[in-house]
Amino acid sequence: SSQSARSAASLASSFNAKTQSTPLSLQYQRSLSIPKKSPTSLNAVEGDFDPDAIKNSVSAVQSGSIKARLRALYKFTRPHTIRGTILASFAGTTRALIDTPGAIATANWGALLPRAFIGMIALLLGNAFIVGINQIFDKDIDVLNKPFLPVASGEMSERVAWFAVLFSGIVGPAIVYNFFPMMLFKLYMLGWTLGMVYSVPPLRTKRNPLAAGLTIATVRGFLLNFGVYYAVKDAIGAPFGWSPKVSFIARFMTAFATVIAVTKDLPDIEGDKAYNISTLATKLGVSKIANGATVCLLLNYIHAILTGVLSKAGTFNVIPMVGGHAALAVMLLTRFKALEPEKLASIKTYYKHIWDLFYLEYFLYTLI
Repeated sequence: SSQSARSAASLASSFNAKTQSTPLSLQYQRSLSIPKKSPTSLNAVEGDFDPDAIKNSVSAVQSGSIKARLRALYKFTRPHTIRGTILASFAGTTRALIDTPGAIATANWGALLPRAFIGMIALLLGNAFIVGINQIFDKDIDVLNKPFLPVASGEMSERVAWFAVLFSGIVGPAIVYNFFPMMLFKLYMLGWTLGMVYSVPPLRTKRNPLAAGLTIATVRGFLLNFGVYYAVKDAIGAPFGWSPKVSFIARFMTAFATVIAVTKDLPDIEGDKAYNISTLATKLGVSKIANGATVCLLLNYIHAILTGVLSKAGTFNVIPMVGGHAALAVMLLTRFKALEPEKLASIKTYYKHIWDLFYLEYFLYTLI
């Protein structure tokens, strides 16, 4: 308990001691000096950098507050990734039902809904396992890059974190093994394994930019979207088929997840440098990565628009497929134009906006 308090109290000083080398480092220092009542622009996807708020959270946990402990557990699951998983599940389920003639009218909802709920729990446990084990092995880096995370701040002890990770890592696979086809269990365990070796030595694939990008693209881009669609088809007794819409979302989201895999490192450059984590962001810098990411996403939207225009009539709903993706492309360019690569707050806002576009794509997926 006293160790957690000292950890929280020393966040700002440890941060300042390690980030003196570049102008961007100064942004990290300033981010730890935000007044309590300042705007929460730095919260974005990353969380609250206010050291006073962090110490208050640690104190609340130490006081025995159940609410504070649940809040720490919630932060431990990295809510922005949880939202992506939930949206992928709802969108994939909706798409599979729409693509199967008569499925909605004839579905046995009494059996389908509990199965869908169980599947969702398994996915969320898998998500918690991957992001949780990352926080355990990245604790020292997170003290610098993400001091608001519960393991780094001391809100959650490593013992509790390990319990949460082991629980998620055992119960999630057990659910899939007992309630879903063997193929889905194998796909789940592939994602489980890739997520583990991303953070855990000796492989620790996050140290290699290519391996890290492929890991995130595979798990969040392909496995999640294909797995949900396949599971729903199996649940309603319909054969799986690579429909044009499923093929499109698998391609589109794999490319999108690859961009997320690269841009996620933009706010973490100083910490990654301090701990010799090689990323494209540390090698190329914020401007080049942001430029490249924006171009890649723009090409992805152009690919979506051309897919809608060039496909056989009736394959896609033209308005959401063409118009919707054109609107998201404009949103991307507008937000990129506002990026100030020398300012940490602006970098975090840019990264948050990429996740916003990621979420919106799942809404379009149900309409195309």
